[in-house]
Amino acid sequence: MNGEQMQQKPVGSSSSLRGPLRMRLNFRLWIRACILVVASSTIFTFMVLLPCRSINNLDVRDVQIPSQVLPEQQHTANVLSNSNVEYDSSVRKKPRPNDLKKHLEIDKDSHTQHLEDLLANIEQRPPLVRYKEIECLINDDYSIVGRREGSEVYLPFSFVGKYFEVEGSIASYDGYERFEWHHSIARIHKPVPYKHNGPFMSFAHYSVENRDRVKYFSGTEGVPISTQWDSQGYFYPIQIAQFGLSHYSKNLTETAPHILVVDDGENRSKWTQEDSSSSTNIVYDSVRHTNVIEFKSPAGKPSYGHGVSVSINERSLPVLSFDLLMFRNSTITVVMQTEESGIVNLHYTSHIEECTHRGSNVFYGIGPTFKWRTITRDLITDLRKGMNYKEKQPKTKRKSRTTKILKIYLQGRGRIDNLTLSSSNHMNQFYDAADWLVRHQDNNGGWPIMVNRVVDSDMEELKANWYSAMAQGQAISTLVRAYEKTKESRYLSSAMKGIKLYQVPSTEGGVQARFMDKYQWYEEYPTNPSSFVLNGFIYSLIGLYDLKSSASQENGREAAHLFQEGIKSLKALLPMFDTGSGSIYDLRHITLGKAPNLARWDYHATHITQLQLIASIDPDPIFQRTLDRWIGYIKGKRAKHN
Repeated sequence: MNGEQMQQKPVGSSSSLRGPLRMRLNFRLWIRACILVVASSTIFTFMVLLPCRSINNLDVRDVQIPSQVLPEQQHTANVLSNSNVEYDSSVRKKPRPNDLKKHLEIDKDSHTQHLEDLLANIEQRPPLVRYKEIECLINDDYSIVGRREGSEVYLPFSFVGKYFEVEGSIASYDGYERFEWHHSIARIHKPVPYKHNGPFMSFAHYSVENRDRVKYFSGTEGVPISTQWDSQGYFYPIQIAQFGLSHYSKNLTETAPHILVVDDGENRSKWTQEDSSSSTNIVYDSVRHTNVIEFKSPAGKPSYGHGVSVSINERSLPVLSFDLLMFRNSTITVVMQTEESGIVNLHYTSHIEECTHRGSNVFYGIGPTFKWRTITRDLITDLRKGMNYKEKQPKTKRKSRTTKILKIYLQGRGRIDNLTLSSSNHMNQFYDAADWLVRHQDNNGGWPIMVNRVVDSDMEELKANWYSAMAQGQAISTLVRAYEKTKESRYLSSAMKGIKLYQVPSTEGGVQARFMDKYQWYEEYPTNPSSFVLNGFIYSLIGLYDLKSSASQENGREAAHLFQEGIKSLKALLPMFDTGSGSIYDLRHITLGKAPNLARWDYHATHITQLQLIASIDPDPIFQRTLDRWIGYIKGKRAKHN
């Protein structure tokens, strides 16, 4: 060892204690740091996490809401709708700020100033209000769980909505959530002065095509086939008239349609020959006095690679229209592409067979057309109804969301002109309805309902072939408008024949009934005893008004008389249809002595729309007073108590 190594350090000197002392000091600092962290964490937990704790962890009996809150917060507190909240019964009391101060000492240095600010914020909060569960006994029949706040009790809207037949839902917009309560979902459209050649009531908003009770649209007639009272399907005059009136009204209220002219008989170069034996030619037609496209191909089943075709590739123009002269064993095929079913073929054949569906092929028989005929088809409706239609099987809803028209094929032999695709073709569809009414009016001037109908178990069944004043009225309104547009006398003549049944008692096969043997009434359902349906009666009056307004004074005299008699009855009996909170569908509670048949809100809305029309043509104050009350009922207003 050298001399430096031999030197010993005195025991107890500062240099000899430096290592152990440093360790003890570090340990003490570490302990103090741990205490500070634990204290800070405890303060943060009490002061931040507890005030912000989710209500899902609170017992329903101790839920606390500030008594002064923002409007949207008050809304949330007041409307306890469809609650699925889970509760923690161990939570009973919320720590108070003073308790926190008492148990926790906070150094007022820069590290704890933020926690002091949190305490101050809690102290400034308003007093809290408690909710408690409470059993609610409903008419001594059953009970549900509600929530009590002092003397106020809150019930779930899931119960309130069903019990009082009101609608409500939570809606989010403008950055806020709101609970929207509606006493009725009925829509009332702004009234306009009524004209016999103008839009028909609010029918511009109707879509007969989309009704579930429309099975499909006839290929031979172009009008709906109804399943309303018979699942096999039949021609229902009321539905057909409404189809026509809705398209007539849309034509007056919507913007002009977009139209793509596929072929107007002047350009055969658009057509492609799919096989060597098929051809197209431009020929002069002596009946139409214009050039048309004549097509020829071997007859047979519709198939690819045969006939002539034209490419379309169009998404937004679903209404197909064309003038056609087509012989037997001929077909017009529209090839469409859908998101759901891929390629689907719509075949319009020269057969009489109605709608059939086989795989990706839908067939509509339009019949042989040995005379020129205009055909208009809503391709989306034909596709949707056709794909839904399966004989003797339940119908399932399938919507064609995005549909593209790819090609049109012509097969067989015929002539075609004015082939177009458009966004709408309302007037063609209106004339389909008007022409059907002319063709199918019987010798009594009526449009019979060809199914049995039981209106009430205490009334005699209406056997197939019965007449309806509502059908007569809406058919007349359709025919008057067709006459006003075309001035073709066949439409007006048919409308005038339609009033015959108004004069025949319902007991003798007509539609006229009398209330208390005094007031004349035109029956939607000519039952025994009489039912006195309100909406059907008013529709029958509108038809009479339209006819008397369109016909000459001489030709319209009988319609005017029947209308005045009906208006007199309506003024006298209208109060009987008022419940003080809604309207009544018919008067079976008087004729049968049973409970009133209250009108659903959609029928109540129809009553209002009808009264708006009547009030615009008759100034009697009873119509406006009743109208004002009935509009109020939709908002939950009621007649006064005694």
